[in-house]
Amino acid sequence: MKINTKIIENNLKINFNNKKLLIQSLTHKSYSEKYNNEKLEFLGDRVIGLVISKKLLSLYPNENEGVIDKKFSYLVNKKTCALVGRQLNLKNFIKTGNSLKYLRSNDEKIISDCCESIIGALYLDQGYSAAERFILKNWDSFLKKSVITRIDSKTKLQEFSLKKFKKLPIYKSFKPTGPNHNPIFKVQVNISNSKKYFGLGKSKKLAEQNAASKLVKSLKI
Repeated sequence: MKINTKIIENNLKINFNNKKLLIQSLTHKSYSEKYNNEKLEFLGDRVIGLVISKKLLSLYPNENEGVIDKKFSYLVNKKTCALVGRQLNLKNFIKTGNSLKYLRSNDEKIISDCCESIIGALYLDQGYSAAERFILKNWDSFLKKSVITRIDSKTKLQEFSLKKFKKLPIYKSFKPTGPNHNPIFKVQVNISNSKKYFGLGKSKKLAEQNAASKLVKSLKI
C-alpha cells in the first residue's frame, strides 16, 4: 500500500517536514518488523500524557489529585485515542500486512496506536508546541466531557484513608429494619482516629455512600 502523504496531510491539517516520519507513523508492525510505528507510538503516548496533564491542571486548579487522575485516565486511554483516530479517518491510511489487510471498526488498538504514533512523529518533526496544538484541537470535545467526571464519597474516603493511614475504611452493617418489601439498611463507617458515622438507605450500597458522605464532610476532604 503506497501512502499519498499529501492526502493524509490534508486530512490531518499538518504539513510534515520529514515525510518519512509521517509514513513510519502509519506503518503497522504486521507490514514491517523493522520499520514500523511502535517507537513513535511509545513517544506519542508520553506526549499526550504531558499535554493532557498540563491542560487538566489549568482547567481544574481547585480539584484534588484523585479527581484529576480520573479525568486523565479517561482522556488518555486506548478507547479515547481510538475515537480520535476514527475522527481523523486513520484506518484509511494505516499500512498493514496481509494478515490485517482489512481493518475492522473494532480494531481499536491498531487505530489508537496509530493516533499516538502520529503525535510522536509530529513532536519529532515540529516540536512540543505543534504537538500540543494538535492534541488540544482533537481532544477538545473529550476535554469538555471530562467536566462530568466525579468521585463518589465512598471512593473519596477510601483514597484518603489509604493515602494517610495505609488502611481501608471500616464498614459495619446492621440488620435491616422495616417491612421485607421495603427494608431500610443501616451502615456504620470510620477510619483511623475518626468518629463513627451512620448512614441509612434503601440498599446497603446507598447506606454506605450516605455514611461515607457524612465522614467525608466532617474530614473536609
